Amino acid sequence: MSEIKVPAMGESITEGTVSRWMVKEGDTVNQGDVLLELETDKVNIEISAEESGVLEKIIRQEGETVEIGETIGTLSAGSGGGSGAPASEPAAEEKKAVTPAPEAPTPPPAPVAAAPESSDSAKTASPSARKLARERGIELDQVQSKDPIGRVYQDDVKSHNNQASAPAAPPASKAPAAPSAPAAGSSTYTKPVERQRMSRRRATIAKRLVEAQQTAAMLTTFNEVDMTAIMDVRKRRKDKFKEKHEINLGFMSFFTKAVVGALKKFPTINAEIDGEDVVLKKYYDIGIAVSAKEGLVVPVVRDADRLGFAEIEKSIADLASKARSNTLALSDLQGGTFTITNGGTFGSLLSTPILNTPQVGILGMHKIQLRPVAIDAERMENRPMMYIALSYDHRIIDGSEAVRFLVTVKELLEDPESLLIEG
Repeated sequence: MSEIKVPAMGESITEGTVSRWMVKEGDTVNQGDVLLELETDKVNIEISAEESGVLEKIIRQEGETVEIGETIGTLSAGSGGGSGAPASEPAAEEKKAVTPAPEAPTPPPAPVAAAPESSDSAKTASPSARKLARERGIELDQVQSKDPIGRVYQDDVKSHNNQASAPAAPPASKAPAAPSAPAAGSSTYTKPVERQRMSRRRATIAKRLVEAQQTAAMLTTFNEVDMTAIMDVRKRRKDKFKEKHEINLGFMSFFTKAVVGALKKFPTINAEIDGEDVVLKKYYDIGIAVSAKEGLVVPVVRDADRLGFAEIEKSIADLASKARSNTLALSDLQGGTFTITNGGTFGSLLSTPILNTPQVGILGMHKIQLRPVAIDAERMENRPMMYIALSYDHRIIDGSEAVRFLVTVKELLEDPESLLIEG
């Protein structure tokens, strides 16, 4: 008998949530098979079997919080690998009357796993799915499973509920009473709501954003950038750039280069506060905020000051792909010195980004929009303009320093050739 424990996942992670068991009690597994998926505040991690055998017991169920080193299940080593044990037993003559003994553990768990489910349905379902189905009055037999073996999970119940809610609302017995409710002043009519538990990552994001606002003296300063020159460079160079480097020339490489150039002039913005000390960082690991299914994540482009435009674009594209496929490693997310977030991809015209603590600065990009700009006292032109915002920790960064940093970023972006020199 061996224990399935929560492995160490990096110094900043002390606990996780059991997201989904891939096997059930009584299942035979081989060494290396994925047993379950564990959700942390940074990444989702798959825990695999360290040896072959039978999953004897699931101790911590889906949705439960577990700590590093905690036992979450047990594996009966040696009684799995169904082909190995029976093959050797018959060859050992009938003297081994106890041949069925090794196989005994396998059949009993099957009914054990099925027994609790019979109260709700004959269909196989996870404990969290059964609980949610009971709460919402849903028969598990009616729920369509996305699992290859037909096991119903919590997400399946939620999907069934969402699909059923729309058509069910009009014919509901209380629906006709809705118009008369306001007239009669009755409060008995209950409007439909859906309660969803935050994912661990979403809850952690919420907690850290609140902490950032409560612990840092956060201010935001704004400026605007004329994107004409950058757009002209991209128009002239994009085809040759892609042909040579096999990656598109986007805006993020220009902004990353400009940020690095400005950080070199204002090193306090590339620092963090440790007690009463200011830790000035002599390297430039730039976090790039990426929107993923579970919420915002900030993977890091390492040593951005040493990278060319193509290397930056490839690094960002690779990290964004990992974020969307939920395959980011902890090393991809740790140790950033400054962050860039682009709300413009969603159409944001202006916003105040929140610090990604313990960093003391974050640059917000926004939507490029044609606006009339005064060229001189007599001329006006429509120019592609972008508002940029710098949120900073006023505890160690003075307002004048923050303003000059943002002006430097603006000047470097409006003269892209200078990025080759300043970067």
